[in-house]
Amino acid sequence: MLKKALVCGAGGFIGSHLVKRLKRDGYWVRGADLKYPEFSETAADDFRILDLRELPNCEKALALGPGERFDEVYQLAADMGGMGFIQTAECEIMRNSALININMIHASAKNAVGRYFFSSSACVYRDMAPDELELTEEDAYPSQPDNEYGWEKLYAERIAMAYGRRSNIPIRIARFQNCYGPEGTWLGGREKAPAALCRKVAEASDGGTIEVWGDGTAMRAYTFIDDILDGITMLIHSNLENGVNIGRQEYVSVDELVRTVAEVAGKNIHIQHISGPVGVKARNFTNERIKSLDWKSKISLKEGLSRTYPWIKSQVDKSRSSRT
Repeated sequence: MLKKALVCGAGGFIGSHLVKRLKRDGYWVRGADLKYPEFSETAADDFRILDLRELPNCEKALALGPGERFDEVYQLAADMGGMGFIQTAECEIMRNSALININMIHASAKNAVGRYFFSSSACVYRDMAPDELELTEEDAYPSQPDNEYGWEKLYAERIAMAYGRRSNIPIRIARFQNCYGPEGTWLGGREKAPAALCRKVAEASDGGTIEVWGDGTAMRAYTFIDDILDGITMLIHSNLENGVNIGRQEYVSVDELVRTVAEVAGKNIHIQHISGPVGVKARNFTNERIKSLDWKSKISLKEGLSRTYPWIKSQVDKSRSSRT
């Protein structure tokens, strides 16, 4: 009998890619989201347009035939975006994501699902200096997230673990570092830094100038979607409890990220630093727990951008041609 998986947030970037991975691994998959995937057809066997802020819709997402239940639930649905969105939509992020997370774990416990995966974030950690020692998962406490998105994620971790203890459901929690790749949001204000900078470089002429928020020194690590998917599937089948860091430990400044995108694009790009939301100075953490499952990031930043930039450039070109 095929394993059954529910992917919440299946219309989003990571969720839509996860559906494809689960199908490749032989699952029957249902997707649930407010929208279908924007850039490709869903691979789900069944896709339901549902507002998961409402408990009855969470129950609809979980509904199967008599005596049936989902073997695995992947909860990735959230109200989120890049740093600009995170800093300007605090109330929407906290309210919408909290409602989804409270209702989804409650309905999953009620339906006695087999395993429950929750996508948390490195935003649960505090602001750091670039040269500070990397944090372990336990260093999320005492808690001091830099933004409300991180506070909501931390609370959602706690409520998922509480329901897991009461209902005897294995809960697996991934704290993602920045994730990027093809078929992600690249325009409109919710895009993350790699997509935004790929777009700006694609739009710029060779020798041109792009604007970058802040002074360009903030340090980040970026993880390609395939490495994230490997981590998710390894983690949900493991015995690792509590939060688990998943991210490539290849730290670069924002300016270094721009230079790497420009190199991939084959362009000479100048940077103009402007005022704008930057977020933390750095966020460094260990990966020892996920590495204990033989997970290893396989895709370097340059290789990942070499796969991502051409896709975003094609979207830029399509957008330009549609306006002419």
